[in-house]
Amino acid sequence: MDNLDRQIIEQLRLNARAGYGDIGAVVGLSASAVKRRVDRLVETGVIRAFTIEVDPAVDGLVVEAYVELFCRGTVAPDELRRLLSTVPEVVDAGTVTGSADAVVHLRARDIPGLEDALERVRVAPNVDHTRSAIVLSRLIKRDPR
Repeated sequence: MDNLDRQIIEQLRLNARAGYGDIGAVVGLSASAVKRRVDRLVETGVIRAFTIEVDPAVDGLVVEAYVELFCRGTVAPDELRRLLSTVPEVVDAGTVTGSADAVVHLRARDIPGLEDALERVRVAPNVDHTRSAIVLSRLIKRDPR
């Protein structure tokens, strides 16, 4: 990957719908040269997807929480993934350092929906307990770069 590829990726981050000609005008390449580079970036897995991000409130998912998950004994990450993938309200999760085994991000339509999702996580085998924090307001959301 060279500097031109990085510039193309930056333009796609700003607007994934930008045309190859528009991108080329910014980075100094023809539309066909940009297309060849984008195709190569997709083929090699540098670009994984072209997507949109929709406000979760559009789908009625207005309540969100971060949940620390504490397990009994040692639980493999694959087992946690299997357990959490059965709960549709889980939008993100990762194993972490510290006293918790994982941190889980949940989104639900309302508090009863959040409570139901939490209960499905809590009753799973090997889950000892959880600690939850409901999000009151989102302060910063950045695109990871």
